[in-house]
Amino acid sequence: MHTVAILALDQVVPFDMAAPMQVFDWTRLPDGRSPYRIGLCAAAPEVRADGGFSLRVERGLEALADADTVVVPGCSPAAGPTPAPVLEALRRAAAAGTRIASVCVGAFVLAEAGLLDGLRATTHWVAAKELARRFPDVRVEPDVLYVDNGQILTSAGAAAGLDMCLHMIRRDFGSAVAADAARMSVMPLEREGGQAQFIVHDHPPVPRGSTLEPVLEWIEDNLAREITLAALASRSGMSERTFSRRFREQTGTTPLQWLLRARVRRAQYLLENSDHPIERIARQAGFGSPTAFRERFRRVVGTGPQAYRSAFHGRPGPPATRV
Repeated sequence: MHTVAILALDQVVPFDMAAPMQVFDWTRLPDGRSPYRIGLCAAAPEVRADGGFSLRVERGLEALADADTVVVPGCSPAAGPTPAPVLEALRRAAAAGTRIASVCVGAFVLAEAGLLDGLRATTHWVAAKELARRFPDVRVEPDVLYVDNGQILTSAGAAAGLDMCLHMIRRDFGSAVAADAARMSVMPLEREGGQAQFIVHDHPPVPRGSTLEPVLEWIEDNLAREITLAALASRSGMSERTFSRRFREQTGTTPLQWLLRARVRRAQYLLENSDHPIERIARQAGFGSPTAFRERFRRVVGTGPQAYRSAFHGRPGPPATRV
């Protein structure tokens, strides 16, 4: 039997912890046997959960030495640094060949332990920049659901943690067993690790009172038009070179990259709030052709316009189906 230890840290996120426990617990082999033994462990007999309640834990860090797989859920930012005994226990488990996986911001714990150095990793897209900043030796990929390095795995948000767990079940016992576990969890099995997270891309901030504010407002009002760097520089009363330099100084990006993000934001709004066909949205957001729209939208958002609309369109959904 394969032993899975869920490592609960202080201020653990309940769903990040419960979802892996559930999907492994519901897994069954063709003969009906359960292939996993799941246990909750922690550095102390009691841990606080994000949400204002506490959990009693039967096993301590010694459980990591017995486990075949260790799952590290995410914790609230209020949790503070990971205790040194936890990091050392994770390092020992990794040295022994134990498979170690993180859910959401649990990747920070693996990074603190040095287990992600030189590896690809992901986390929730909101925290990806901070992970990359704090741990420059980690190759952060912010736009995927999960990353499998073999022994070490990381996942994005809580739902992506379920995708990662189903992927591990498929590795352990094959697609049929994983598909059955997916059905029990009311989850699709086909989402792969390389599928993109849905990321909202905000404009880089512009200092209040900036000389760029009028031209940026003009861009927002004229996205459907063809907009060139020369036209923007002219409206600002600068040469193209001076305008580009000042734009980068104040926004941290180029005028054309800012324009692309503005068009993507407009397209996202229209996909979420209208039933306009893709061809019309491409024109309204200033992409010209539907082909250019699909290619550039996918490059920025990480998924195609149709998939984005399916996930985020605001129309009322069908009546709930009993399962």
